[in-house]
Amino acid sequence: MTFDRPRPVDTTAPQTFAAVAEELLDDVYGYLLYLTRNWAVAEDLTSETFEAALAKWRRFDPGRGTARAWLLAIARTTALDWFRSDARRRKREERAEASERRDDTGSFGEGFSAELEEALQALSAGEREVVALRIVLDLDGEETARLLGISVTAVSTRLSRALSKLEERMRDHDVVA
Repeated sequence: MTFDRPRPVDTTAPQTFAAVAEELLDDVYGYLLYLTRNWAVAEDLTSETFEAALAKWRRFDPGRGTARAWLLAIARTTALDWFRSDARRRKREERAEASERRDDTGSFGEGFSAELEEALQALSAGEREVVALRIVLDLDGEETARLLGISVTAVSTRLSRALSKLEERMRDHDVVA
């Protein structure tokens, strides 16, 4: 991926959010990819950035700066929040792993097949956490997001990826038809 020069933005006519989002999507994604060095995280953060920007669009003042600078500032804040949240999540995971090592059982619950146990163990702690909250405890997306300190979009994305991984692993064991 190459980074091009910023495109000049026409400030003479008022722009709609849709036009600004379409024009600057690649700029925001490229910036977040540069910061995170992870395409999946950059995609998630890009969607969170535009979700936040849409909510704040009425407060955008073209007289104070360009839409590009405004969106990149929101992207930066979103990325910094993600880095802080990720650090907290890693600490939680480390504490959970330490307590799991002390546990002799190491199982997720009674009645799970060995294949499902193995597939769940292959997920990251964050993915297992979302699966447990959304599927096992049947919490809704907003409740799960509030509990984990992430956006509803991130919960949905994480759950989708976790379920895809589980399905793939279970298919490897010929459990899923």
